[in-house]
Amino acid sequence: MQLIDLHCDTIDLLMNKPKSNLYNNDFSIDIQKLQKANSIAQIFALYFDLNNYKKDPFNRFETMANKFFDELNNNKDKIALARNYEEILLNTKQNKVSAILSIEEGGALNGSIENLYKVYEKGVRLITLTWNYENEIGYSHNQKGCEINKLKPFGLEVVRYMNELGMLIDVSHLNDGGFYNIAKISKKPFIASHSNARSIKDVSRNLTDDMIKILANSGGVMGLNFCNFFLGNNDIPTVQDIVTHIKHIVNIGGIDIVSIGSDFDGISNKVEIENIGQIYKLQDVLYKNGFKEDDIEKIMYKNALRVIKDVL
Repeated sequence: MQLIDLHCDTIDLLMNKPKSNLYNNDFSIDIQKLQKANSIAQIFALYFDLNNYKKDPFNRFETMANKFFDELNNNKDKIALARNYEEILLNTKQNKVSAILSIEEGGALNGSIENLYKVYEKGVRLITLTWNYENEIGYSHNQKGCEINKLKPFGLEVVRYMNELGMLIDVSHLNDGGFYNIAKISKKPFIASHSNARSIKDVSRNLTDDMIKILANSGGVMGLNFCNFFLGNNDIPTVQDIVTHIKHIVNIGGIDIVSIGSDFDGISNKVEIENIGQIYKLQDVLYKNGFKEDDIEKIMYKNALRVIKDVL
């Protein structure tokens, strides 16, 4: 069964451990593990802590993007950039994993719409609008007193231009007010790349039932996050914890909204699914919980691929 994972932080680890590489490492994601998972596409986030790069966040994006492309070039017979649905199909025919480039911190744009076009030209096709801080686009999920704040004027401009360019708008980490703002103004489906159900685990990073319904109605998807803080109360989250969220989300929003957004290499806790090569563990438990093969395929890759085709 094939796989598309909507979010990982592997590039950040590669930046911090310069002797490591993308083909074979001791992280949760490398090319060998992606091949074992039968992955057709992995979205690689360029994540950074905005507080550490306030003077020139766009420069940090460029540095990380260069690292990403160096790794692709070093492994060009096994992995290749994908900027749209057609390039994913082409890479798959050539037995290559597709690498989709994303930014996890809209502050990387430094408040410049010109920079949005620059990152698009560089190959970025998804932006997580905020991380854990306020930026020029809007407000983070964890800012007290800002829960219902709407996007800032620059944020509205970004959303409209991302629609025009054909980029995935990602609301994971965004505050509730920003979510509802995007739901009203976006002309294309949007996603929550690595968020779970707030009704199951009551944290601001997860989506409420109302948000799940709205996201489903937009044609978007949400990627299941494997981090214990967003799943349940187990120190080491189990596969069943993930399935509990999936069942609830399907009950609220239908099967077509559920995808995988592991957050691998951005997770500090141990996980029963230790790396992307063990995704079969989730497939097995889904079967045991009564999910049919067609539905599991939607969760593993078909829902994500549909949104990629619709937007990119």
